[in-house]
Amino acid sequence: MTTTNSPGLFIAFEGGDGAGKSTQAALLAEALESRGLTVLRTREPGGTPIGEKLRSLVLDHGHGHIDAHTEALIFAASRAAHASQVIRPALERGEVVLTDRYIDSSVAYQGAGRDLGPDAVRSLNEWATSGLQPDLTVLLDVDPAVGRRRRTAGDATEDRLESEADEFHTTIRDAFLELAARRPDTYLVLPAHLSVHDLAAQILSRIDSLLATARGAA
Repeated sequence: MTTTNSPGLFIAFEGGDGAGKSTQAALLAEALESRGLTVLRTREPGGTPIGEKLRSLVLDHGHGHIDAHTEALIFAASRAAHASQVIRPALERGEVVLTDRYIDSSVAYQGAGRDLGPDAVRSLNEWATSGLQPDLTVLLDVDPAVGRRRRTAGDATEDRLESEADEFHTTIRDAFLELAARRPDTYLVLPAHLSVHDLAAQILSRIDSLLATARGAA
């Protein structure tokens, strides 16, 4: 079993497609590892062998029509495996877990964007994960048009959800901001247009405060 001087900490990165979540997760992991902490970076959908297969089914083009309920259930199934097989064990080892997306993505995309209802989608995913919640959610708020320009730079191909109309992504953005407003103590909302350095510094500062609090309570 891996040992560390830090208690387990669970951080989720959320935001619209093209917000820069992966970049900031990588920078945070590098900063924390330089201090001797054990960091696990992961993503959703995915993070496990079955999760990666489900990711391909739900995000890749060419699988035919996927209705909203099926889409929500695929995401929840991937998350159930992710939480039980990857996230919980890492937290029990005292690691810092950084995930690119978690439950609030489903609440925003399927609950609001697909109009399945945020409460219904949250209930499904809380059941799937046995109630596992992040200690902090970092929301990188991006304008949908800006996000699309970032995603398609260099002729990159958009996945099935990324290729939805800007109106869909505007609904997602509004849903994320509403989620953050409801739980300000567990959210850090940052405008994605800030420089990569400024974003990384603000995120690390908040994580340092969480780690100090966790150590004091240990």
